[in-house]
Amino acid sequence: MTIDAQTVEEYISKVPDDRKEPISKLRETIKSNLPKGFEEGINYKMIGFYVPHSVYPPGYHCDPKLPLPFINIASQKNFIALYHAGVYADEKLLDWFIAEYPKHSKTKLDMGKSCIRFKKMNDIPYKLIAQLSQKIAVDDWVGLYEKNVKR
Repeated sequence: MTIDAQTVEEYISKVPDDRKEPISKLRETIKSNLPKGFEEGINYKMIGFYVPHSVYPPGYHCDPKLPLPFINIASQKNFIALYHAGVYADEKLLDWFIAEYPKHSKTKLDMGKSCIRFKKMNDIPYKLIAQLSQKIAVDDWVGLYEKNVKR
C-alpha cells in the first residue's frame, strides 16, 4: 500500500481509520524518544525520521539527494511496518531487540532485516519502541552507517 502524501499529517489522514491511532501513537513514541538531531518528514512515501543534510551532507548513498534514513513507519496492505536501519546495521542492537520483544508483546516477532511488522494493532509494544528509539544518537548512526552500510 503506497500512500502519496507531502506531509506527515497528510499521510496519517490517508491511512485506513483503524490504523490512524496506532500509527499516530507509534510516531509520537518515536518522536519523543529519539535523540536530538534527527528530523521528521515524508521519506520514501512513508513517515520518516532521518539525519538531515545539514548534519550529514553526503545524504543516502543510494540517492544522495535524500537525507540519511534511520526509522520509517508505513501502513502496508496487511500490517503496520516499522523500518529501523540501526537494527539492520548493529547486530548487538538486533540481538537486544529480539531478546526484549517477548517481554513486551504477546505476539510472535514478525521481522525482516530492518522491517518489524505489526499485524495486531492493539499489541504494538510502544514501550519497547521507545527504548529502541533512544538507543542510537545521530553521530552514532552516521558512524554505523559509514562502517556497515555505505559501500
